[in-house]
Amino acid sequence: MTKNFLSRAALFAAGLLLSTVALASEGGNLQQSGTDLNDKASLQRGAALFMNYCSGCHSLKYVRYARIGEDLGLTEDQVMQNLNFTGGKIGDHVISSMTPAMGVAAFGKAPPDLSLVARVRGSDWIYTYLKSFYADESRPVGWNNTLFANASMPNPLWELQGVQQPVYGKKTAAGEMPVEGFTISQPGSQTPQQFDRTVRDITAFLEYAGEPAALKRQNVGVWAILFLVFFAFIAWLLKHEYWRDVH
Repeated sequence: MTKNFLSRAALFAAGLLLSTVALASEGGNLQQSGTDLNDKASLQRGAALFMNYCSGCHSLKYVRYARIGEDLGLTEDQVMQNLNFTGGKIGDHVISSMTPAMGVAAFGKAPPDLSLVARVRGSDWIYTYLKSFYADESRPVGWNNTLFANASMPNPLWELQGVQQPVYGKKTAAGEMPVEGFTISQPGSQTPQQFDRTVRDITAFLEYAGEPAALKRQNVGVWAILFLVFFAFIAWLLKHEYWRDVH
């Protein structure tokens, strides 16, 4: 048993090490997203932003329009008019109109489904990634990303954020010029504070999409804890009554 425990501990430690190495290779230093799944207004804004700026390329194949409406407090008409741009039915999954072949032709590879990206990468990773695009003429799509270097994806939010130009640091021993910051060469339609909220809302929606049941599970969890506290109190009273004559 001890041997099995040590083996599992070693595997867990190795997993943490690999995760750390992978994160370091993608730029590290994640920014805190500050998402709140209890903020329904944020989730509604995030859903609208995702559908307008992301769903043209990326699908959410495990999420249905009807489920989004139910969980986010939207009517069927609101969902169909403001979130469904593919002509699908209310019971359909959120599938992009871009086929894999179209994605390969445009970007060199098909854009991935984002249903589980928050569970795989984490909310802080998504938040940081969406804020880390910068103009790079050497790339086929004209953009690069400090967190995920040489990504094939262009910046979908550049009109809101503006065009970021890299500020390079000192050349390393390997001859590389690390990006240490950004300057805005072309302002966007939003202030930095507004853009932070925009990215946070999209991140929150993707966090929700990764596990829609989390919204109800958290609410049920509160009632479950209250029930356990009440049951413990009743059990204490019952014990006190049973043992009163014994003492």
